[in-house]
Amino acid sequence: MFMTTGDLQRSHMIKTVVSATEHSMFQSEKIDQFEDFDGLIEKVKADLMQKAADNDGDGLIYVSFNTEVVRMSVAPRFLVVTGYGTVVKLAE
Repeated sequence: MFMTTGDLQRSHMIKTVVSATEHSMFQSEKIDQFEDFDGLIEKVKADLMQKAADNDGDGLIYVSFNTEVVRMSVAPRFLVVTGYGTVVKLAE
């Protein structure tokens, strides 16, 4: 299983597009928790790889990640990472 942010220079068939989201709540006693994005990105990568395997894919191309801090009026803030990519099957 592979993952790339670009194209694949080899014959392949597109299976589907998948996405995954992970989040973490800010703890009020810590001011800067942006290093937590790294762990969330790793979780999203694992989720995307699992979804690619579930769709009988050999890998993912054009993978992209979006990170954001979500603020809610009555609830705490959340770190949110969303990733998506195109599942492909390599031609034999």
